Amino acid sequence: MSNESSRTMNPLPVCLLLYCWLCCVPNASAATSAKPRPGPLSFGWATETITPPKPVAIGGQYHTRISGEGHDPLTVTALAIETRDSEGTIDQAIWVSCDLVGVRKRSVDAVRKLVGQSLPDFDIRKLVISATHTHTAPSITDANETDLHPYDFAGSWAYRIPADQKDIMHPSEFLSYLEQQIATAAVKAWKQRQPGEFSSALSHVSVARNRRAVFFDGTARLYGDTQDPGFSHTEGASDDSLDTLFFWRGGKLIGMVLTLYCPSQSMEGELYLSADFWHDARLALREKFSANLFVLPLTGASGDQSPHIQVGKAAEQGMLKRRQLEYRQEIGRRLVQSVSDVTELARKTARPEVIMQHRVEDVNLPVWKVSEQRFAEASKLLAAGQNRLNDLPSPDYIQWRVSRTMVARYHLQKTDPYYRTEIHVLRFDDLALATNPFELFNDYSSRIKARSPAKQTSVVQLTADCPAYLPTERAVQGGGYSARIDDGVVGPEGGRLLVEATVRLLKTLW
Repeated sequence: MSNESSRTMNPLPVCLLLYCWLCCVPNASAATSAKPRPGPLSFGWATETITPPKPVAIGGQYHTRISGEGHDPLTVTALAIETRDSEGTIDQAIWVSCDLVGVRKRSVDAVRKLVGQSLPDFDIRKLVISATHTHTAPSITDANETDLHPYDFAGSWAYRIPADQKDIMHPSEFLSYLEQQIATAAVKAWKQRQPGEFSSALSHVSVARNRRAVFFDGTARLYGDTQDPGFSHTEGASDDSLDTLFFWRGGKLIGMVLTLYCPSQSMEGELYLSADFWHDARLALREKFSANLFVLPLTGASGDQSPHIQVGKAAEQGMLKRRQLEYRQEIGRRLVQSVSDVTELARKTARPEVIMQHRVEDVNLPVWKVSEQRFAEASKLLAAGQNRLNDLPSPDYIQWRVSRTMVARYHLQKTDPYYRTEIHVLRFDDLALATNPFELFNDYSSRIKARSPAKQTSVVQLTADCPAYLPTERAVQGGGYSARIDDGVVGPEGGRLLVEATVRLLKTLW
């Protein structure tokens, strides 16, 4: 048995369990001992555009890309949910999904402030904001920001706007626009609440692929060459679950929430804006069910996954040619098939009263410590580029910003060694949803699902912040992009504690 297998099978050390209980301090929204009670459900939907009116810097790559025309609309979709009985509100939530690479905590705070001004009867801590992780959406960090927190990972990924580009919407302008549009959608959805019915189902769809190739020398590489004779295997499994939540009125399907364990990045380096395959999926779902159907996409834990095909690519491309479809359209087609497979089953179990519970908690996870060696390397690179930033090629500029972050993290970790992590857990009868802000490796999701008290559990990443990757121990041993300290704020130690905190919080709902 490998060392990694031995560590994975061992129970969490007592000191770490104690740490988890001490640091996971419940706030005012934490669970009580009261027995959950079902109540009549009301819900409302809304959608708003977040397509910028001008060209923008596109996020998600090491080089600067300035957008041309949009390929398809970028949107935010909001679902407001409340259960209420004669005693008053039982519980509530507004969940917003955004066609973005991520959502920063500062934007979440800004949106909550805006929503709170319009909805005094809503608990703004129960506003949940998630991203689909499309790599063809505007950058969410401005290179001119001066108040970056070292644990604000997105701050490392800012792009210089070329001097000859005059009519550009800078990221700071886009963020203000984005926050207003998210708040508008959330408020509209809340104000449009009406009674309706709920049901859920589990389907399956083949989209995600583990994108880390492991070689016989023990190293791992993101999108490593699988035709290399040294290729051994992909690092981990993929989750083909499609968690589906249906919302009905009088037997008519109004909207659905779909958790797919794959980021929306079938295309990544383009110079146009796009929601990627979720746009194609929304079109296909509306053609199948209703032109006015609301679709709220959620990205399940998939930090080590993507839709890119690495093994059997020729066969897949051959089928695309025979179907006369682009790959993103094929993904949309598969999603429609998977949803259709369970829709009638869900219709038969739709009910107007549900047990709904929503808890939100802040958990202090230990940050991934910057070593003396990494600090020395980052300091050297930082000094070398300090006076020639305008001359650095785009990838080197990003590396310089990352090095600046490493130096700041090294100093901060001595006095503040924790990343404050916002976790939401929601219960709808026998289904649970649990959020985290990371690009979470799928192994952690498997651990949460295996120990959850719910019959069906949806583990949703990129929610409430975007501190980037949270890799496993074996990934760190293999190395490569997505498993380095440069690529995330929290490491495997924090990942194990995240699992413990999530499972503990889920158990309070049952």
